[in-house]
Amino acid sequence: MWFIFALLSAIFAALTSILAKVGIDGVNSNLATAVRTVVVVIMAWGMVFLTNAQGGLAEISKKSWIFLILSGLATGASWLCYYKALQVGEASKVVPIDKLSVVFTLILAFVFLHEKFTPKSLIGCILIAVGTLIMVL
Repeated sequence: MWFIFALLSAIFAALTSILAKVGIDGVNSNLATAVRTVVVVIMAWGMVFLTNAQGGLAEISKKSWIFLILSGLATGASWLCYYKALQVGEASKVVPIDKLSVVFTLILAFVFLHEKFTPKSLIGCILIAVGTLIMVL
């Protein structure tokens, strides 16, 4: 099931980039990010209430709160940078560079989460990095 959700995530991310590139035309990138964020917040809280998950709010630990807040700040910074890059650059070049996050995630997961860095993941990282360079040059 995780694979289906991951694949849908990639499809929606692709749609996000194309729709954003069209929608950001003539709009300040920070304002566009704020509009997008409001939509995401409404959608996320809608799902919480739709699935009756709001009761779990009181059960979130202090550690989880800290890391969820930090994750939110990282997401916000990523979105602000992404929309600015998308506004001034070509989507076909901005998106591949943005997807270098896969490489950074694997490295950070190895360093901080002690996940295995296998020869297969090393080759994959190198191919993603090289492929990105080929696409943007």
